[in-house]
Amino acid sequence: MADDVAVPAVAIGPAPDPLLEDAVRRGGARLSPFESADALVWTAGTIGFPDPLPPNIRWVQLDSAGVEQWFDAKLITPDTQIMWTSAAGAFAATVAEHALTLLLAGVRALPEHMEARTWRQHDFYSKVGTLRGATVAMVGAGGIGRALIPMLAALGADVIAVNRSGSPVPGAIETLPTTRLNEVWPRADHFVIGAPATSATHHLVSGAELAQMKSTSWVINVARGPLIDTDALVHALRNGSIGGAGLDVTDPEPLPDGHPLWELPNVIITPHDSNPPSVRPPAFADHVALNVTRFVAGERLTALIDPVVGY
Repeated sequence: MADDVAVPAVAIGPAPDPLLEDAVRRGGARLSPFESADALVWTAGTIGFPDPLPPNIRWVQLDSAGVEQWFDAKLITPDTQIMWTSAAGAFAATVAEHALTLLLAGVRALPEHMEARTWRQHDFYSKVGTLRGATVAMVGAGGIGRALIPMLAALGADVIAVNRSGSPVPGAIETLPTTRLNEVWPRADHFVIGAPATSATHHLVSGAELAQMKSTSWVINVARGPLIDTDALVHALRNGSIGGAGLDVTDPEPLPDGHPLWELPNVIITPHDSNPPSVRPPAFADHVALNVTRFVAGERLTALIDPVVGY
């Protein structure tokens, strides 16, 4: 576009950010004050968000993959005329790496190895497993799942992907729609939960689902804590009906001191740090640059939020 007037304008809020300013320029747009911008890249939470937005804003880019707070605050509503995008997929590789770490650590019995203070080789023979030849169910096969599948394939594991549409996910041996999720629990050896948090996915994994899993199954949650019924999980872990759990997110969160999950030997808990601050800014900037490029070209934006579905 030769005429600057025709080039879309993007504002960054609530504060200037050189990395994002460069991303906007890389995407082919121009920087602009909020009052005259066509789009807004917002880098803070819902508190302080300008509501209502002026009519000139056609697109809002958020800096988080999870967007439930925006729906809870009624800032994104089913009748919105604005395009909203999340950061879903921007941090997928890092979170997938963390999920794989939790799964491998569990399958190889690392928590118990790390607690040991004497040579217990024979005690561990029946506890150490392998991902080679295993089937892992990726429940919620979005960006994280797509990044994780080749990592698992490199270790010799097969993946059953579950997504809303049932559209084939590259690298998965099978893709099922969420309407067939009940088929997955008894079939897979291990489970990685990566679904969005909505009213429909609350306690997606509860007592009935855990009861169908194998006694050696590990459940990994790198999405949102409420996707798993914590009380049901504690019960399954205590009675040995599943092998263990790797949790980067919990319900409640933060997990309070003294909670039963802290005391169980077959649980690995990380404090929601699968996407550490050190890697977020450049990854989000690349995500913004990609979406600005698409916005300028009039193409469909990536990580577009469905205001009716809730993510």
